[in-house]
Amino acid sequence: MPRKFREAAIAGIGHTEFSKSSGRSELTLAAECAKAALDDAGIAPSEVDGMITFTLDGSDEIHLARCLGVKDLAYTTRIPGGGAAAVATIYQAMAIVNAGVCDCVLVWRAMNERSQYRFGQPFTMESAFQPGNGTGSLLWCMPYGAQTPASWIALAAQRYMQVYGVSNEDFGRVSVAQRKYAANNPHAWFYRKPITLEEHQASKWIVEPVLRLLDCCQESDGGVAIVITSLDRARDGKQKPVKITGACQSIPYNVEVVSNYYHADLSCMPEAEGTAKRLYAQTGMKPSEMQAAILYDAFTPVVLMQLEAFGFCKRGEARDFVKAGNIDLGGALPVNTNGGLIGEAYIHGMNSIVEAVRQVRGTSPNQVAKLQNVLVSSGMAGAIFSRV
Repeated sequence: MPRKFREAAIAGIGHTEFSKSSGRSELTLAAECAKAALDDAGIAPSEVDGMITFTLDGSDEIHLARCLGVKDLAYTTRIPGGGAAAVATIYQAMAIVNAGVCDCVLVWRAMNERSQYRFGQPFTMESAFQPGNGTGSLLWCMPYGAQTPASWIALAAQRYMQVYGVSNEDFGRVSVAQRKYAANNPHAWFYRKPITLEEHQASKWIVEPVLRLLDCCQESDGGVAIVITSLDRARDGKQKPVKITGACQSIPYNVEVVSNYYHADLSCMPEAEGTAKRLYAQTGMKPSEMQAAILYDAFTPVVLMQLEAFGFCKRGEARDFVKAGNIDLGGALPVNTNGGLIGEAYIHGMNSIVEAVRQVRGTSPNQVAKLQNVLVSSGMAGAIFSRV
């Protein structure tokens, strides 16, 4: 049968609990969240014909397919770039459903990132060469002491602070807002544990004067899975379909996975700006049509920079946008309503995608009223999900 273009939609979501010690293998976590997502969609594992994960994921496609009972795969791929490219998994899945290459695509990420290994700890010269760790250009910064993700992001964020007069207290308001969301989210590690700005400012420095402890995302164990199929098929599923109105990537010249300090202008995020330009052109939509945004928040500065990159405010205005309460529930643009990677868990950004789906379904613990469209970004990739 000839291939023809089909609209794509998210039919199912699933995840394990989020913890600091799962007590089981990453393959077990992957199977659990994948089965949960398929059950949520009302789709049998035998119907899955596409599978997508990260280059860093430790669960082999063949082993996971065997665990689930997947019978015949037509397509598999892995996305490089870590959490910065999380939404690229959705982009890839959308594209192959659009093209008729696959009928049902399972996207997953499972990790014992807290109990088995810790991304927040210093890298070594040897680890920079391990598969999935990017281009190896990290070797240029390690001899000078920049050996952690916090130190890499701080280099760019400090320039942003200098150009626009931003302080760590401005970053703190992002953390406070997200922890307020997390406090109302039973799935979140920080459920019922909000913080004040004073508590943020009292937390220890990680990279002075840029990042405090409460500016940093968590290190978590857990798994997340998402099922993407055609919009027509999703309409017949167990849940309300979530239309993938558009999705895209942008990997501009001299971009880096985390550091980005080879950019000509460190006070902005050209990868997010490129994603925004491409996404709005693809969908014919504009920032004012979004009722919420789920933005990758490995560290608080990137939330402010993405607010500007995606056109929710102008360059240098994000601190005032946040201070005015715009990212709170009831504000102009609620942001990271699950608590984000800071408040809920860090599953490489995949749990943020799940929250965007919940917002469209109307099932978020911090539900935005009258939501029609939500933008979800991981920096190098973005998508718009819509109610149908």
